[in-house]
Amino acid sequence: MDRAGLAEFLRRRRESLQPEDVGLPRGQRRRTTGLRREEVATLCHISVDYYSRLERERGPHPSEQMIASIAQGLHLSLDERDHLFRLAGHNPPTRGATSEHISPGLLRIFDRLIDTPAEIVTELGETLRQTPLGVALTGDLTRYTGPARSIGYRWFTDPACRALYHPDDHETHSRVYAAGLRSTVTLRGPDSRAARLQHLLLSRSEEFRTVWNEHEVGIRFNEAKRFVHPQLGALELACQVLLDPEQSHMLLVYTAVPGSESYEKLQLLSVIGNQDIVPR
Repeated sequence: MDRAGLAEFLRRRRESLQPEDVGLPRGQRRRTTGLRREEVATLCHISVDYYSRLERERGPHPSEQMIASIAQGLHLSLDERDHLFRLAGHNPPTRGATSEHISPGLLRIFDRLIDTPAEIVTELGETLRQTPLGVALTGDLTRYTGPARSIGYRWFTDPACRALYHPDDHETHSRVYAAGLRSTVTLRGPDSRAARLQHLLLSRSEEFRTVWNEHEVGIRFNEAKRFVHPQLGALELACQVLLDPEQSHMLLVYTAVPGSESYEKLQLLSVIGNQDIVPR
């Protein structure tokens, strides 16, 4: 572990970032060059004391999980992330579809969607980030662990997952998730995480087995998705997708037609928050 190199790299990266670069308010009377240590600690989900000791060349040897959290909080590129791991004495994680490190460019867009339901997901439908209004719409989707992190897995194994969608659309959802998984398995191969998820669903869901045996590919959602919110009722939202091809991450942004009933309900949703929401 290169403590001096790690400390200097962290300081340089912190000082190069401005609050608006990471979705934080600037506030008044700001004199700090770059971000404050307290702000970085919040972004990285670690204590201020722990982060401060790293910048002062002190403290314990940070774990791989801790370094990954710091790399994401500081909005590092993949090359910068890998450099940070090596400074901390760890081998960098793999790149590509299995990586959960969100690119700085995608994060910069995401950080500006404060008043919009949005989420960043992997190719297996695992939610990595949600905006506050995204949580208010669907519940906290980042809290799941294991195969349940995948919306496709939850769709076929957890009936509560379907409560937020119009019943008339359930068959389409099943076809889309099965077809999407089939394409991913073909792309990634028989030893991939997608293939393991396929075999798990085949063993646990009769409905999945039925849909899977249709061998459908290329089935996609319409641009509009119909949600059923427990308090606001039906919302019809357009879903726009921005793809990061290097990481196979997708930014999903949900909007409503201005002046429509769904648009008015989104305004109410920002007030109601995430009370009494059935998780997706």
